[in-house]
Amino acid sequence: MLDAAEKILDRNTIKAKVDSLRQSGKIVVFTNGCFDLLHVGHVRYLQEARKQGDCLVVAVNSDSSVRQIKGPDRPIIPEEQRAEVVAALACVDWVTIFDELDPLVLIKLLKPDVLVKGSDWPEEKIVGASEVKEAGGKVSRIHLEVGVSTSDILEKVGTAARKKTKKDAKHSLH
Repeated sequence: MLDAAEKILDRNTIKAKVDSLRQSGKIVVFTNGCFDLLHVGHVRYLQEARKQGDCLVVAVNSDSSVRQIKGPDRPIIPEEQRAEVVAALACVDWVTIFDELDPLVLIKLLKPDVLVKGSDWPEEKIVGASEVKEAGGKVSRIHLEVGVSTSDILEKVGTAARKKTKKDAKHSLH
């Protein structure tokens, strides 16, 4: 079994691996995301994505692209660590980090057989959907866990921290 770090590859290396798999008749699945503060929703999503084919490639947004998408306070976890945690999952075959705001260039390069996104994305808004379908592939929208998101976790942590700060302030007054 490969160490997680060995599963993190540049896009051209993944392209060669994907091409080789495809020549063997294997189905390549692709998905992408920020994967900041990995949680059970991510794990279940990636496990379901992997069931769509023989190989799962996950593209992780770089720190700069996460900041542009989520705001200046994100990501919480640096890109190399986020990629390694995703790569450590048994359902994930390879991970690459991308700087672009969306994965279209990567999708065009890899030409996955299946493009996976969460069910919160309407198919017409999924970046790369038309390209994958035009190449004979399919788009799969996977159900997401309700109430499980990085934003929810950060909100809970923030609430707990504010309560602790108030409690500590009360005790220091006495």
